[in-house]
Amino acid sequence: MKRYIASYMKKHGVYYALVAPYMILFTIFVVVPVIISIYYSFTYYNMLEPARFLGADNYIRLFTQDDVFLTALKNTVIIAGITGPVSFFLCFFLAWLINDFRPFVRALFTLAFYIPTITTSMYTIWIFVFHGSRYGILNSILLNLNLIDVPIVFLRDPKYMMMVLIVVTLWMSLGTSFLAFIAGFQGLDKSLFEAAAVEGISNRWQELWYITLPIMRPQLMFGAVMQITAAFSVGDVGNQLLGFPSIDYATHTILNHLYDYGSVRFELSYASAIATLLFFMMVGTNKAVNKLLSKVGR
Repeated sequence: MKRYIASYMKKHGVYYALVAPYMILFTIFVVVPVIISIYYSFTYYNMLEPARFLGADNYIRLFTQDDVFLTALKNTVIIAGITGPVSFFLCFFLAWLINDFRPFVRALFTLAFYIPTITTSMYTIWIFVFHGSRYGILNSILLNLNLIDVPIVFLRDPKYMMMVLIVVTLWMSLGTSFLAFIAGFQGLDKSLFEAAAVEGISNRWQELWYITLPIMRPQLMFGAVMQITAAFSVGDVGNQLLGFPSIDYATHTILNHLYDYGSVRFELSYASAIATLLFFMMVGTNKAVNKLLSKVGR
């Protein structure tokens, strides 16, 4: 057995050595914190006293005593259910659309689509768009078209706040997934399309379904993971535009609730329960989406 292990490591040891730095950092900064969070979610812990085991009390409290959490859960599901799929397909469609442009033009479009994800000034722009006076861009348009009589206070009216959050989130969603799709399209073997034309593929939609999607399955999986994570992690956009907490908790999400209990109230065990629940929601959704994507092109 020892001889087999020594022979195996001699043959494959260099690969393990190359992967080791990433795996060490991933274990330290991801795996270990997740395990610690799960442990503390079953305790009472406030940083000042030793952790005291409570069992499932924190989870029972979440679903039976915390009405704000139930509101946050509903809001998170709505936001993720809309922005996740829409932003995923938007990233893919726009990458597919600009793929055949000349390199310089494609680079310009890529920069234009990607830049909203890396600049905080976008919040200021959207504040002007949804400003509650008649000088707000959207209010001005609606008033000029005689669709409304008085300006709408979009950023303070709970009836419109969710719409604002979803629109801004979608605008800022063309991030890493979009770049991954662009790279995937650039790496396609052109000879496959020529061979497919000989076999009877006659239009771009057939090329997309039978050639592009199966080959780009790794990028699709990666994009799905990134968009699911982003969809369930919406919080800062609402804080910047709509306040924290938002009026009537209209756009309060699980991430906002986690920040409230973890960084404001310092109820760390309760915050750990919220984080653990959010983590398993992400993992479960990711598994379901990856299962669906594995059937693409088959």
